Amino acid sequence: MDLTIPIGTKNLLNPIGVASGTFGYGSEYEKLLDFSCIGAIYTKAVTLSPRPGNDIPRMVETPSGMLNSIGLANVGVERFIAEKIPYLSELPCAIIPNVAGSTRDEYVAVLDRMEECPDIWGYEINISCPNVKHGGMAFGTDPILVEQLVLSLRERTRRPLIIKLTPNVTDIADIARAAESGGANAVSCINTLIGMVIDVQKKCTVLPGKTGGLSGPAIRPIGLAMVYSVSRAVSIPVIGIGGIMCGNDALQYLLAGAWAIQVGTGNFVDPAITGKVLKGILSFCEREKCTCIKDLHRFIP
Repeated sequence: MDLTIPIGTKNLLNPIGVASGTFGYGSEYEKLLDFSCIGAIYTKAVTLSPRPGNDIPRMVETPSGMLNSIGLANVGVERFIAEKIPYLSELPCAIIPNVAGSTRDEYVAVLDRMEECPDIWGYEINISCPNVKHGGMAFGTDPILVEQLVLSLRERTRRPLIIKLTPNVTDIADIARAAESGGANAVSCINTLIGMVIDVQKKCTVLPGKTGGLSGPAIRPIGLAMVYSVSRAVSIPVIGIGGIMCGNDALQYLLAGAWAIQVGTGNFVDPAITGKVLKGILSFCEREKCTCIKDLHRFIP
């Protein structure tokens, strides 16, 4: 079976990715799995300057999932390039930094700096970040802001641009179309949903910031519906994310129209999950006589 996934002018070796924020910078998992079963590592978010992140606790378990309020804690672009890229460049999979910022200029500055690194395969742009020049509204909730941001980044790189979509919008297909119009090569969806947990005994929210991002199996039906919608609204590849815990979960996204998937919360439950997911996909495709991932799209009209 041909497992390669074309995105822009490049190919991923297989459709399995590990989602940003759930896999650190890769080295945290080096003794726990075989990296050859991963098509891409989407790194922890990288911002222009280092960020300490939010107050603890930052994570809380929920029924069939978890909330996180990490606050984009990261080492900043300079240390990322100096300390993380040398290790990542030795791995057999595509290295795709997740780029974040609070203004368009910050996104541009991070990407410009990373363009100097030959071992970066492409970029995943986190548009769930608040735009401080627009009253804190997330870039990803306004199609105009999305198209403008993607246009600015497209001018600066020939590498694949993957735009990570937030589900916290009225119509995610509108945002996807704006990303495509700006020059995106793919979109990944979905990012986390806004959620809250309250400690009844203490009569306060568990997370100091009150809300956090909900991930895990609880959001899979939402992710599937949005991937189905987006894949029929744009002509660029869609990467499915949300609650993938086994091969069958991943296959639901591929059948819905995704070209590739990312495993997120599942990495915390089973660090070797990606190999099992890939095996499940291959077994199904062999049984159904599929020769490439695109063959899976014919089943669900």
